[in-house]
This record gives sequence, structure tokens and C-alpha cells, in this order.
Amino acid sequence: MTPAEFSRAVICSVRGAVEDGELSVTVPERVVVRVPGGGSNGADGGVDFACGVAMQMAKEAGRSPLEVAGMLRKRLAGVPGVARVEIAGAGFLNVTLTGGARAGLVRSVLAQGPAYGNADGRGPVEFRAVESAGVRAAVTAEALEKILPAGGVATKPGGETVRPREVAEGWPLLVSRLGADEARWVLLRTAQGDAVRLPDRPVQRESNARFRVQYAYARTCAMTRNARDLGFAAEPADIQEVGGTDTQSHALRDLYAAIAEYPATVEAAARHRAPDRVARHLEVTADAWLRCHDVCPPLPVGEEKPSAVHRGRLALAEAAGTVLANGLHLLGISTPDRL
Repeated sequence: MTPAEFSRAVICSVRGAVEDGELSVTVPERVVVRVPGGGSNGADGGVDFACGVAMQMAKEAGRSPLEVAGMLRKRLAGVPGVARVEIAGAGFLNVTLTGGARAGLVRSVLAQGPAYGNADGRGPVEFRAVESAGVRAAVTAEALEKILPAGGVATKPGGETVRPREVAEGWPLLVSRLGADEARWVLLRTAQGDAVRLPDRPVQRESNARFRVQYAYARTCAMTRNARDLGFAAEPADIQEVGGTDTQSHALRDLYAAIAEYPATVEAAARHRAPDRVARHLEVTADAWLRCHDVCPPLPVGEEKPSAVHRGRLALAEAAGTVLANGLHLLGISTPDRL
């Protein structure tokens, strides 16, 4: 279950409460569901999703946030994949998933592959591009051509193209200086309201975020190749089954959170016309995977034999690789499987 899927479950719960006369509110079109970082969760299982919709609807409903949260809690507790729902603070809904739901997300990511994170069944929305010149405008528009439909926003047939009509003259010079991947990353990673700071030259080390993301993806590919040589393959499992210590559980939860949040990130990037959101999420995913690799090695060490723990960790690594590959594709950046 992803945050986007749980968000839809919350909306259905609100609609059900309205239809049954429990609440008198406008059913929201969108509900924000956040994934707390692993460091805030205990090793024995903590909060997977957090949602503040009860506080948003309380005034219109004429009820306290705690009352609204209580109504929704009863309905959400019966959603498949939800282990428990607790009310925290002024009315936050904290949700813990079942182990099967966590493993199911990883299994779904691996099954969808390149399609993971793409919107499904959302209507097209016209996007009118502002005709502008310059390398940054051209590269941004090119990325939006992929991000908009992936995030559920697409140009209508016969509408304006999101790409400027002419490629900016400065692009070949920038590529000769930085390389195509570094040039795209620098232009797209910078938020639209901020000035772009071009490096003197690309640095092929982990201090360079673009290189770190590509390196993290290449490492996931290496894990799959090496596991194949050792005679085992990925098999999704609950993160509690593949990490024993607090440090391991926190690292695994951070990685799971990054994988789960990817579809919502793409949707937000499309809605706000902000490719930098995808780039920043790739950094988070890469960092989470590299930390996880260090404390939860997917491959056996020394005389150790491959086990269910290694198969589960390998599945998470491959799911992380899927997110990294899909995000880099949206930005038009290459995905080398060896570095």
C-alpha cells in the first residue's frame, strides 16, 4: 500500500461518513498522507502513515478534530492491509500497516517496473506553456513532457506543446562542459525560483548528488547480478523480518518510506510543474538505499549462506533501483548499471 492508495482509502471513509450522516462536510478531492522517517519508529513496528485530515475538516463539520478522527478511525481500521489506526495529538491519524501490506508494496513495485509511479485513470488537464527561451526553459519543458502524464496531468489533444519550439543555443556548449547528465541534473535539481549555480566541472564522487543517485542505482544492479551468481533471487518480505537491530529497522523503514512516497512525489511534481521535486526525492532514495546497504547487506558475507533475510533485502534493493531508474528517466538522465 502506498500513501496515494491510503489517501484514497481516507477519502472513501470520509465519503462513507457523509453518506451515513455522521459528518456534514465537503468530501475532499485530495488528502495529504505523510510517511514518517524510520528514526521515529520503534524496531518492533511504528507508524507507517500519518494524516491530519480530521483537523482540516473539523471546523466545517462543527466537531472537534478528535471527534472527526474517531469517526474515521473506525472506518479505516477495516481497510485491508491496515494493522491499526491510532489518534495522536490534536487529531492526527497514525497508521501501522500489516507486514503483508509492506511486502505487498515491494512486490507491486517489482511487478510494475518502469510503470511504477505513473498515474492510473486520471483525466487529462490542459497545460499551457509560456513560450520562453533559454537552456533552462528548454530542459525543464522537456522533463515536464514526461512528468505531466506520469503524474496524471497531460496536454489535451490539439493543445499547446510543453516544449519550447527551438532548442536553446547554449545547450551544446553546456553539454561539452558538464556532460548531458550533469547539465540536466543541475538545471532540474534547482527550484524554479532559485538561481542555477553551474559547477566548473562534474565530479564523479558521492559528494555530487547526481553521481550519488546514479551510483546508488548501479549498486542495486550489482546486487542483482551478484545474487544471481550466488543462486538466489529477490523475495519481498516484511521489513521486520529482514532487520533485527534498531539501526537496521530504522534504515529499512527510511528506504521503505522513500519507495512508497515516489508516486506521490511524481504527482506533486506534475501538479506544481516542479521537476526539482523528483530530483530531491531521488537523492533521498539513494541516500536511504546506501545507508541500508551498509547496515543490512543484501548479500551473504563470508561463509554465510543465502537466506530469506537476504532475499527480502534484495527485493527492497531492487525496488529502490526501480524508483531511481524511473525518476532518472523522467528527468532525461541516463541509468548506467555499472559505474
